Amino acid sequence: MQEKRYSDMTSYELQQEISQLNEKARKAEQMGMVNEFAVIERKAVMAKAYLLNPDDYKAGEIYEIEGAPGEYFKIDYMNGVFAWGFRLKGSNGEEALPISMLKK
Repeated sequence: MQEKRYSDMTSYELQQEISQLNEKARKAEQMGMVNEFAVIERKAVMAKAYLLNPDDYKAGEIYEIEGAPGEYFKIDYMNGVFAWGFRLKGSNGEEALPISMLKK
């Protein structure tokens, strides 16, 4: 069976997917499957990004990174549900984050 891409899903389908992923992540965490948990958690973050409006995120603005208190990200440009830019404290170079990881 062919799985649907997140970009093709309705908001209801995305919410169902996020619920299922959260349940799978909880089970993986309980079983001590750290790598599995991380992969599932990242999928949920991606699905959440498709529930948000990319137009709400602007180049030049600075956002705190969800799950990384005190770390900030400056957007250079948007490409779909990804914000491309730089972490303010890091020197890792340009990177892309799903907009669901950014908070004002």
